[in-house]
Amino acid sequence: QVQLVESGGGLVQAGGSLRLSCLASGRTFSNHDMGWFRQAPGKARDFVAVINRSGGSTNYSDSVKGRFTISRDNAKNTVYLQMNSLKVEDAAVYYCAARRSGSRSFDYWGQGAQVTVSS
Repeated sequence: QVQLVESGGGLVQAGGSLRLSCLASGRTFSNHDMGWFRQAPGKARDFVAVINRSGGSTNYSDSVKGRFTISRDNAKNTVYLQMNSLKVEDAAVYYCAARRSGSRSFDYWGQGAQVTVSS
């Protein structure tokens, strides 16, 4: 069982930056790939970024590539999402998720962190 708690959301002006953090409980954090997803009002939850268990491989959605960076610190059981050059359309609830390495689906989800971007 993995429990995830996001933090770092808030209000930022377009063009600004925010860093989200996700703290995972348990001793098996380093056995899990970690991902970030987001959901805007009235829209489906979308993939944002994923990082593998070691941190050596990452992947991003086209909409955030070059602006967002996912990273992890296995010693701190934490995954981060650095968001730069934020756009109004990046506003959403951001969710941290975990999947056991090798699995296709994310089985563990955080409660979400609100990111609001003003124009």
